[in-house]
Amino acid sequence: MPSRELPPPPPPAHLREWLDESVVRADRARFLAELSRRGLGLRRLALLWAVAAAFALGCAFAGLAVASFEAGDAVRSLFGVVYAAFGLGVLVPAGIWFVRGARRERHEHELLCAWVGAGREAVADPALHAPVRRLVWLAASLALGACGLWVAFAAAAGSRPGVTAYGQVFGLVGIGMILWITGLLGAAKAATHHRWTARAGRPAPAPAGRRALNDLAA
Repeated sequence: MPSRELPPPPPPAHLREWLDESVVRADRARFLAELSRRGLGLRRLALLWAVAAAFALGCAFAGLAVASFEAGDAVRSLFGVVYAAFGLGVLVPAGIWFVRGARRERHEHELLCAWVGAGREAVADPALHAPVRRLVWLAASLALGACGLWVAFAAAAGSRPGVTAYGQVFGLVGIGMILWITGLLGAAKAATHHRWTARAGRPAPAPAGRRALNDLAA
């Protein structure tokens, strides 16, 4: 399957009754493992951090612009306009990139939930649970979030009225908050992956009608 192509959604329930159950079961396990690999891969973590780095760069340019305007000098104000333009030039593409990634993540999660609900048997594929990749996501995200909080609080606590420029504080606090939010997003993704893999690892209860038939047969 091409790297940019997502697995298809599962066939409707009324069509699955006419399909070979072993084929549906094999497709379910294969597509769940593929979606797990895509969603929790190191490449996806690198993309998330790249978007965060773009936002941090744009915030740094915004801080430089505020500091330049704060100086009140005509030349510095001209530099402030340039910094503001660079900041917008970085933040706007980063925002578009983030929105597209969020939409793709939502679509992948909908496919995951659909394929988990497409069968009643548990999926025991180790590639689906990905404990190592999930731990890497969680540890890296927690470390990044802690670093972001430290940068934000250190910049706010170390500022001195009349000594520290507002633009410097604005830039550092903004960068720290971006790192913190990125860490929260990564940790939430690892936790969400753990929840749905636990759901996929449990067999779903049989429908009420089938349970009644089983009880009668017993």
